[in-house]
Amino acid sequence: MTPHDTSVPPRLLLLLRELALALLPTLVINLLCALAVTYLLRIGGSFYENLQVSMCIGLLAMLLINGSRLLLWGNEAPNKLGMLLVIVVMAPLAVLLGRVLASLLMGQPILSLVPEHSDNIIAVIVLTFLVCFGATLFFWNRQKMAALEAHATQVEKQAVQAQLQMLQAQIEPHMLFNTLATLQSLISTDPLQAELMLNQLVQYLRTTLSASRADSTSLQKEFDLIKAYLGLMSLRMGMRLSYTLQLPEHLGRLRLAPMLLQPLVENAIKHGLEPKVDGGNCTVRAAVHNDMLVLSVLDTGAGLPTSISLNQPPPQKEPVIGMHFGLDNIRERLVTLYGPLAELIITHNVPAGAMAQITIPLKALKSAHRTTRHNRALDA
Repeated sequence: MTPHDTSVPPRLLLLLRELALALLPTLVINLLCALAVTYLLRIGGSFYENLQVSMCIGLLAMLLINGSRLLLWGNEAPNKLGMLLVIVVMAPLAVLLGRVLASLLMGQPILSLVPEHSDNIIAVIVLTFLVCFGATLFFWNRQKMAALEAHATQVEKQAVQAQLQMLQAQIEPHMLFNTLATLQSLISTDPLQAELMLNQLVQYLRTTLSASRADSTSLQKEFDLIKAYLGLMSLRMGMRLSYTLQLPEHLGRLRLAPMLLQPLVENAIKHGLEPKVDGGNCTVRAAVHNDMLVLSVLDTGAGLPTSISLNQPPPQKEPVIGMHFGLDNIRERLVTLYGPLAELIITHNVPAGAMAQITIPLKALKSAHRTTRHNRALDA
């Protein structure tokens, strides 16, 4: 790690974070130890005195053991034998220093280090060692479970990304073959229009390739991809298609998952505007409302089918290749990446056509892609 590398937090910050996470469980363990020492082992003074001693020993043990672990291994998983040695050394030290600290706090003479006045100090050391060992196992297993959950989340995101690539494989050939067929007919009848369409197709494919390989993209790039696609479709459909893109400049830098809007725009063209004889308009816009990013795709096409609900999962067990599959894929990606408050709603447009609207909490959006950038920095 170079002196200017800020991707890994300083070990002091790691220690403070570990102490904050372990504080409440440690206080509970200290209380249980004070009860055991007072009413089961029947050593020491009153419960109040034993509680103060237990708190001092327990908190010092937590500080010494966690501090030693982070000093020796940092944020990496500690060596099991090495960690056991740390506990063997630090548990007696915590007992001795904790009794001294408790004596100072209670205004009593410091007799903790004198064997004849130690009041079963061996039993206290053994109890402290067992408690430290058990607490270490507890926190160790909790960290392993958290790592497994993080790994499971990552695997789930990768599965959703694979679904995205499968969706692209299904959508792009349909559009590509239709465009190539149009190009073939234009080459002999209108070479200039064919050249213009070919240039637009190259721009669209280049933009799509870049977007499909990225974990995240900017909203501006997502709109650039849609602009390239709609420009290509307008060459195919001619006067039957008009489109409007509305992206406020301050929202263009927002990061989000790629290809969220693209399938919605393709659905608007394929299922709404192409089947309509006189075509219509497609409008794509972005806005912020009540701390939510709102992305809308509106068309004035044929409207929604009345036989199925596009806001519920299809009844079939297998995914339906088509419009419903694309919508379910988007919904799954939204929930996986941004939580249950992120959603996709399909509804009627007024006076005609359909509207698809994605809403994402801004806090979840920024958190998800800040985490992605941090993980990339660690991997690098």
